[in-house]
Amino acid sequence: MAALWVLEPLATSPGDGRWTGSSGAVNGGEAERESLFEGKNMALFEEEMDSNPMVSSLLNKLANYTNLSQGVVEHEQAEDSQRREARSPGMGTLIGVYLPCLQNILGVILFLRLTWIVGAAGVLESLLIVSMCCICTMLTAISMSAIATNGVVPAGGSYYMISRSLGPEFGGAVGLCFYLGTTFAGAMYILGTIEIFLTYISPSAAVVRAGAAGSEAAALLHSMRVYGTCTLALMATVVFVGVKYVNKLALVFLACVLLSILAIYAGVVKTAFDPPDIPVCLLGNRTLSRRGFDVCAKTHSTANGTRTTALWGLFCNGSEPGAACDAYFAQNNLTETQGIPGVASGVLLDNLWSAYAAKGEFVDKKGVPSVSVPEEGRAGGLPYVLSDITTYFTMLVGIYFPSVTGIMAGSNRSGDLKDAQKSIPTGTILAIVTTSFIYLSCIVLFGACIEGVILRDKFGEALQGNLVIGMLAWPSPWVIVIGSFFSTCGAGLQSLTGAPRLLQAIARDGVIPFLQHPWATGSGQEQLFKPGVLEHGAHLPESSASHMAVGDPVWDTGCHPAPASAAESRALWAPGGVTSRVWASGWRPGSPLLCTPASGTCQLARHLAPGGAPAPGSHAAVHLQVFGHGKANGEPTWALLLTALICETGILIASLDSVAPILSMFFLMCYMFVNLACAVQTLLRTPNWRPRFQYYHWTLSFLGMSLCLALMFICSWYYALLAMLVAGCIYKYIEYRGAEKEWGDGIRGLSLNAARYALLRVEHGPPHTKNWRPQVLVMLNLDAEQRVKHPRLLSFTTQLKAGKGLTIVGSVLEGTYLDKHAEAQQAEENIRSLMGTEKTKGFCQLVVSSSLRDGMSHLIQSAGLGGMKHNTVLLAWPQSWKEADNPFSWKNFVDTVRDTTAAQQALLVAKNVDLFPQNQERLSDGNIDVWWIVHDGGLLMLLPFLLRQHKVWRRCRMRIFTVAQVDDNSVQMKKDLQTFLYHLRISAEVEVVEMVENDISAFTYEKTLVMEQRSQMLKQMQLSKTEQEREAQLIHDRNTASHSAGAARAPAPATPDRVQMTWTKEKLVAEKHKNRDSGVSGFKDLFSLKPEWGHLNQSNVRRMHTAVKLNGVVLGKSQDAQLVLLNMPGPPKNRQGDENYMEFLEVLTEGLDRVLLVRGSGREVITIYS
Repeated sequence: MAALWVLEPLATSPGDGRWTGSSGAVNGGEAERESLFEGKNMALFEEEMDSNPMVSSLLNKLANYTNLSQGVVEHEQAEDSQRREARSPGMGTLIGVYLPCLQNILGVILFLRLTWIVGAAGVLESLLIVSMCCICTMLTAISMSAIATNGVVPAGGSYYMISRSLGPEFGGAVGLCFYLGTTFAGAMYILGTIEIFLTYISPSAAVVRAGAAGSEAAALLHSMRVYGTCTLALMATVVFVGVKYVNKLALVFLACVLLSILAIYAGVVKTAFDPPDIPVCLLGNRTLSRRGFDVCAKTHSTANGTRTTALWGLFCNGSEPGAACDAYFAQNNLTETQGIPGVASGVLLDNLWSAYAAKGEFVDKKGVPSVSVPEEGRAGGLPYVLSDITTYFTMLVGIYFPSVTGIMAGSNRSGDLKDAQKSIPTGTILAIVTTSFIYLSCIVLFGACIEGVILRDKFGEALQGNLVIGMLAWPSPWVIVIGSFFSTCGAGLQSLTGAPRLLQAIARDGVIPFLQHPWATGSGQEQLFKPGVLEHGAHLPESSASHMAVGDPVWDTGCHPAPASAAESRALWAPGGVTSRVWASGWRPGSPLLCTPASGTCQLARHLAPGGAPAPGSHAAVHLQVFGHGKANGEPTWALLLTALICETGILIASLDSVAPILSMFFLMCYMFVNLACAVQTLLRTPNWRPRFQYYHWTLSFLGMSLCLALMFICSWYYALLAMLVAGCIYKYIEYRGAEKEWGDGIRGLSLNAARYALLRVEHGPPHTKNWRPQVLVMLNLDAEQRVKHPRLLSFTTQLKAGKGLTIVGSVLEGTYLDKHAEAQQAEENIRSLMGTEKTKGFCQLVVSSSLRDGMSHLIQSAGLGGMKHNTVLLAWPQSWKEADNPFSWKNFVDTVRDTTAAQQALLVAKNVDLFPQNQERLSDGNIDVWWIVHDGGLLMLLPFLLRQHKVWRRCRMRIFTVAQVDDNSVQMKKDLQTFLYHLRISAEVEVVEMVENDISAFTYEKTLVMEQRSQMLKQMQLSKTEQEREAQLIHDRNTASHSAGAARAPAPATPDRVQMTWTKEKLVAEKHKNRDSGVSGFKDLFSLKPEWGHLNQSNVRRMHTAVKLNGVVLGKSQDAQLVLLNMPGPPKNRQGDENYMEFLEVLTEGLDRVLLVRGSGREVITIYS
């Protein structure tokens, strides 16, 4: 059984983002509402208060609104019964932006890898690497500053900026990439922490020992996996318990970073006059690891004589002077050089150029004499310093780039800033300038102070396992070791704090379906709730405005009425209730909230059917997600768990050098789209693009975007392709399955501009015959409940169009727009829903007109825009045209045919459309028969070709029939038609049907008589009811008298009172083969059967004769066809014969199941030329 949650009203105090009290305008009756405005001087606008609030009221609500701090500030309740109170934002540029950016940018790469990068790439190429990365982040910061100062940036930071600028597809894809980058950054920081601990603080703490020579690196990776997993679990627990502990330690971690950097600069200054004594042992020109010996000599003299050293024992089989030794050891001398000669030593010139090496190569010093040994083996166990990985320029770029990330720290804290639009640009750009100076200066100083072999010694093996940068620092190496340990630990905590909140922001936006899952379990029974606070700890998601339509109420995690952000305002709550915008939407305080816990959705039951069930289509769903849900204090619990699991995959990689390029890809992609967002918004010049930060230009954004893309492929082309593939898959997934959001994004504006440009180009002239395709206007009829009468018409449209070209689905409501506004909206929703069900891709256009005739004419004339107008009209045959209660259906139909002809548009009329196949059906066999009577521009032959592209009609064969007259050569006609189809590249069977001229049968005369009698009846339908009855009686009496007179003169049977319009094939054959005289006397005999036949309109008789004969021929050939396409004859020029025209078409198509009457537009639509 589902849990029952009761919602009760909750009053809060002003100033905390919520309002108290009750409003008579909301909760009271009409009398209270009138008293609210009594005595006011705004009575003129009294009736508009429901939809437009007073300016003073709006400004008061905006002033009292407080955006809760995001990301790093925890809001916990002092007691469960007390409300949460938001801390007023008051951080300035220094504390809120500059120092957090500084702490995020300076980190593990600076302490653990920068010296090694300088040694491998040289000073010049290292400056190039750092300059490229810093320029990239600076250009991104300029673009980000423009976006961040164009409005309030709530939770989500960069994700919010990208999604609101480029749309939910780009926002979701890049947001998830940025989330993955932040998560892998946490793994990198944790690995850096463990590397510092196991390599420089306590090497003996390794849980996995090297079992054989050369397996030290693998053992270290295994130990890092074990310690990294434990550290990740500990950090996740700290974050879960409360972010306030992380925030309290943030200043400690920042102090460690700053003190470490100051110690480096102090050490550099000290080397100028007092370089440290740090000897490095070289064997020939190869650097030796000093982990297993102290004395850099082969032998040393003692009182008892010369003795071998510990180094001798490492290279020789024994400690005796005559023991067999390694050949290179025996032929080369041992020398010592200063590892840190000082800034005045001139070593900078030696370190200017790169010294890339392959994996396993010796770290050697150039310029030192060395005796090479032929076929020397690099046996494991010898104390050489070797390159652990192959180094090259692009790989070093990928490893270094994470050291310049972290520029989004300020924008992520926008809610905590006193003046975000001033602090974010200033603080971020100053932080980038500061860190760029630190990195560039450190590169030059490292190259000027430290020997090249020490720079290329990644783990400080030649320094007895000490951190290289620590040996340079003053006053002690432990300042750097301890400082870097705590700084990387703090950076890992910050990543584990920020990444779940980013995922939470993405989940709450509701654009990615797989992040939306039920957050509670139950039987799935729907229950109704009133606005207020959810009991039992359950609550609605924060910032749910992004999931709801305009006018829907907004709820925060405490289920208090809360306003949306200024940038995305949905419905603001007035003191004590909602504003009039919510009233206008049909929602009222106290209206039920329909929740289905098992499905994870709550719906606002705007209109309830009897029994409390919501009326169809009257809800706005609010999805409740796992990853958008957290603890009562807002902590994203499930998002933290997922972040820890993803972070564990990075821990299992264990290599810092392998993890760094992965997160470089994700960060670079995020920065690339930030630049793209700024460039698009600037070029579009949308009215809402008014950033306070003025020092930006679209060329800078475009340059930054290009640089980001180039750096992605420079770092690792296969990682770049993989990251782009992941982002592309997420983009298409959101586009296919995600929720549609209208955020006023730049991509939508770009699409509008592109559409405008294309429309202006298309406007220049009609399309060429080769580019012609049916751009269809589908005319739908609606019933009394505003539902579509013939849904199969949309199915046929989908099969005909296959998503190509223009499709406009139109309909007409009879009445005035003011009275039918609600019905028009409901009808449009029903049509759009049916279009989605039938997968009809197009536009819906509904017109409210005083008459159906005028409305259809308006649609035919004005539907479409510019060159994107319809050229074909598709409608269903009016089945009720014979019914007395619908006297105008035939008139509207005939006038629509005339309108399409006047507009030079093609017309398709589907008869028996309810028998047409649905999109799910597959016609396994059968024919599509085309009866080509007159040339219509080739539309008759093009339509079956287009239909057979769809899987419903794909297995059907196409047959083309044409009619030969007496003077035609049917054999030659068939050959010519086959040749024509061959040049048209259309495969079809061809058959020429000969229709011999013969006399008009009595059956035709009888059909014509009945038709004219019905026509006379239809004309009288426009009279009053009394006149209708009197006129019908007169017609009946006249017909009865005629029948009596005819019966007295000839033994013909009397005409039945009601003539059936359907007839059998046997009757047709009997009439066709009946022997008739061709002379005048024969006609007189024929008229003697029924004298009234002689008074018939001979034009009508001839037309009926053609319809009867052609129908008989079509039935004989195509009665079993899946679809029959016929030339549709035009209506008579004389409007007096409109009702006869309907009868001709009825007779022409009688006995056929599926018929498509086709009337061309008068232009060629198919060509034999390429």
